[in-house]
Amino acid sequence: MKVQAVTKYVRISPLKARALARNLVGMPADGALQSLKWIPRKSARLMFKTLKSAVANAENNFNLSIDQLTLSEAIVNEGPVIKRFQAVARGSAHPIRKRTSHIKIVLTSKDENEKDCKK
Repeated sequence: MKVQAVTKYVRISPLKARALARNLVGMPADGALQSLKWIPRKSARLMFKTLKSAVANAENNFNLSIDQLTLSEAIVNEGPVIKRFQAVARGSAHPIRKRTSHIKIVLTSKDENEKDCKK
């Protein structure tokens, strides 16, 4: 059983969010929530909210317990870029690109993970 949650148009660079997302894959859901709670980064706060939403989806829609869930995918895609300009000397302007991200977290139940290992 795969359960997912998506957070779109988050105002953080995908590069910064991917650095944290790589470390989460393969962790149990409750362990990932505990570790994200204590990481002092903006990306950790956003991943925590998305992971919490995915766990709530699993509990409410599929009657799965948090103990059965493993984080199988944490994908951070690029969203639209907000373009601004900053005034500089001699009447020039430098472009500023404010990047956004789409965060997708996929959880799988342990029963499915064990079936994949047996194959």
